[in-house]
Amino acid sequence: MRNWIKWGKAAAIRAAKTFAQTTVALLPASAMITDVDWKVVVGTAALAAVASLLTSLAGIPEEDL
Repeated sequence: MRNWIKWGKAAAIRAAKTFAQTTVALLPASAMITDVDWKVVVGTAALAAVASLLTSLAGIPEEDL
């Protein structure tokens, strides 16, 4: 059980970082903050976070620390 908790924390941190990085990367695509299509930004970032979680199933280097 302890390994699942450790893995879950590491995977969640990695997914959150991926979400934030994707969000920041998509913002310059709009000229002004009011022009941002937030549904697209959040949807794309959420998809990236899910992909990160799925990638984490193969193994997380941080878990071995």
